[in-house]
Amino acid sequence: MANKKDVKKEEVKEEKKVKNVHDINVKIEGDTWKKALDHVFEEKRKTVKVDGFRKGKVPRNIFEKKFGKEALYLDAADHVIQDAYLKALEEFKEDPIVKPTVDLKNISEDGAEFVFTFTSKPEVKVNKYKGLKVKPEKVEVTEDEINHELGHLLERYTELVTKDGKVENGDIAIIDFEGFKDGVAFDGGKGENYNLEIGSNTFIPGFEEKIIGMKTGEEKDLDLTFPEDYGAKDLAGKDVIFKVKVNEIKQKQTRELDEDFFDDLGMEGVDTEEKLREQIKNSISAQKEFEVENKYVDDLLEAVGKNVDVDIPEAMVEEEVDRLMGRFAEQMKMQGISLDLYYQFTGSTEKDLRAQMETEGFKNVLYRLMLEEISKLEKVEVTDEEAEKNAEELAEKYQMSKEDFLKEFGGIELVKYDLEVRKTIDLLKELNK
Repeated sequence: MANKKDVKKEEVKEEKKVKNVHDINVKIEGDTWKKALDHVFEEKRKTVKVDGFRKGKVPRNIFEKKFGKEALYLDAADHVIQDAYLKALEEFKEDPIVKPTVDLKNISEDGAEFVFTFTSKPEVKVNKYKGLKVKPEKVEVTEDEINHELGHLLERYTELVTKDGKVENGDIAIIDFEGFKDGVAFDGGKGENYNLEIGSNTFIPGFEEKIIGMKTGEEKDLDLTFPEDYGAKDLAGKDVIFKVKVNEIKQKQTRELDEDFFDDLGMEGVDTEEKLREQIKNSISAQKEFEVENKYVDDLLEAVGKNVDVDIPEAMVEEEVDRLMGRFAEQMKMQGISLDLYYQFTGSTEKDLRAQMETEGFKNVLYRLMLEEISKLEKVEVTDEEAEKNAEELAEKYQMSKEDFLKEFGGIELVKYDLEVRKTIDLLKELNK
C-alpha cells in the first residue's frame, strides 16, 4: 500500500459544492504511481504467456511492447484507490451520509486522477412539531364485526356430511368428468373423484349450474361453450361436451356451539358462547388498536413533515430505494419468486419498480432526518445500558443469542439509534396530545 506522504496535499481539492454534494479530486502520481505499476506488472507476468519466455520471466519492455503500457493502468488504479479514498475522506472531514461514488477522471503513464463524490448530511429545520391537530382514531368493535368473525370461525370448523337427494347450490359434488370437442377428448379436461363446490365458479360458466339437480350415481352430458377469452386458444369459444358422473354428494353442516365444539376449538378458558364472543371482541380490538396506532404515527409524521425545510440529496433517496428493492426481493424470494419472474408476471421492469418506490424512499429519508433533528432539539438520549437491555429483549423475542442478533441487526449502535427514534416518536405523541 502506498504511503500517504506520496499523495501531496496540494493535489487534493474540493471542486464544487452543490446541495450537499461535494466532489473531491485526488491525484496519485510520482513514486506512488510508479510502485503501483511495478506491482501490477510483477503480478501480471506470473500468468501471462509470451513466446520465447517462461511463465513469470518475461521482461518489462517485452511485455509493454506486446500488450502496451496501458495494460497496467486500470489494475494500478485499483491498487491505489484505497489510499486515494482515505485522502479524500481526510479532506472531506465528515462522515459520509451515503456511500461515496468514484470516477476515474484521468489515467496515464504519469498517474491517475480520481473524483470522489461525497454527500454530506443536509441542514434540517423543523418549524413546528408541537400542538399539531393530529389525534388517533377511537377503537370500537361492533356486534356485526363479532358476528362476522364468529361466522368465519364456524366456517373453518364446518363438517362435510354425505347427503341423499339431489345436488343443490353450496353442496360439494364428488364427480368424475371428461370433456370432448368434436367427439375427441381434450387435454386437461378429465378428472376423477373431484370435489367441486357448487357455486364456487371453479369451472367454466354453466358447468356447475347444470350439475344442480343430479343424484348420486347419475350420469349426464353437459353441452357447454368455453368463453371467448379462455386461456387455451384451441378451446376458446368452442362448443364441448362434458360427460359427468356424480359419485357422492356432501353438504356443509354448521357446528353447534356446544361442549364438543369448544373442546375442538381448544381456546384456554373459552367454554361458552359468551366467553368466545368476548375473546373474538378482544382479538378484533387488539388488531384495530395496532392498525390505528400505525396510522396515527404515520399521520403525525406526515403532519410534521409538512413543516420541515430540508434539501434532501438525491443520493440519499437512491440509497433508500436500493434498500427497499432489496427488502422487496427478499419478500418475493420467500414466496419462491425471483425479481425476473416478478417482472414477467407484472409486465414491468426494474426501472418501473424503482419508480414506484421513490415516493416511499423520499418519505423514509425525510422522516429519518426530521426525527434526528427533533431528537437533538429535545435532547433525547439512549444510554448504553438501555441499548444493551433492548438488544437482549429483541434477541429473546426472535429466539436468537444476543451475539447473533447484533450481528444480524448491524451492531449495538444501530440498536441504540433505533431506540432513539422510537423514543422520539413517543415524545412526539406526548407533545401532541
